[in-house]
Amino acid sequence: MMNAHTRQTPIELDADPRALRDVLGQFATGVTVITTIGDNGAPVGMAANSFASVSLDPPLVIWSLALRSPSLSAFRRSGTFAINVLCAQSKDIALQFARPAPDKFAGIGWSAGVDGCPVLDCAAAVLQCRTQSRIPGGDHEMYLGRVIEFTNAGKRPLIFHQGGFAEIGTAL
Repeated sequence: MMNAHTRQTPIELDADPRALRDVLGQFATGVTVITTIGDNGAPVGMAANSFASVSLDPPLVIWSLALRSPSLSAFRRSGTFAINVLCAQSKDIALQFARPAPDKFAGIGWSAGVDGCPVLDCAAAVLQCRTQSRIPGGDHEMYLGRVIEFTNAGKRPLIFHQGGFAEIGTAL
């Protein structure tokens, strides 16, 4: 265990991107499936752990999307999205939405929310949002959304930490 007097040698970012990814993986996050409606009216969704709250007044949230994502055009064109916070029992759903597939919604229960945006039945919580702005950031684009509706099922959330799934343990 490190104490206040222990120092570690800094890692050069250009030298090892995997090392940076490992450092970022030290931050435990919730797991979400972010959904919208595509041009053809079909549901679009992707797993993401890049979600955060921004403001309560007005109610704003943010998440990021890789510029190489096949879902990019749908999220850019749609004015709405839903952040479905997955529950602890939803690891398989997270994996289904994380992998490329012709129909990521196959076998997944959902209903149409605001503007037809898919809301997953299994979610621990859902925030339905209107896109307020898109912000460029390196190889990603951030979506700032204004929350217009939300629900809380009171389920325990799915957690992602150090490249694996977990659930909340003992409270401190």
